[in-house]
Amino acid sequence: MSDQVQEILDIPREFIKDGMQFINRCQKPDTKEFAKISQAVGVGFIVMGAVGYFVKLIHIPLNNILVGGA
Repeated sequence: MSDQVQEILDIPREFIKDGMQFINRCQKPDTKEFAKISQAVGVGFIVMGAVGYFVKLIHIPLNNILVGGA
C-alpha cells in the first residue's frame, strides 16, 4: 500500500524536477537569433495573408456564379 502512495507522490516530483531542468537549460535568444525568428514569423504572416486573400478573391466570384446561376 505504501509503495502505491510513494509511486503516486513521485509523479509530481519527477515532473517538477524535469521542469526545473528544462527551465535551467533554456536561454534567451541573442539579438541575431531574435531578428531571424521575427523575420520568419513576419514572412509567415505575409504568406498566410496572401493565401487567404487569393482564396477569398477566387471564392467571391465563384460563389456568385454558383448562387446566381441557380
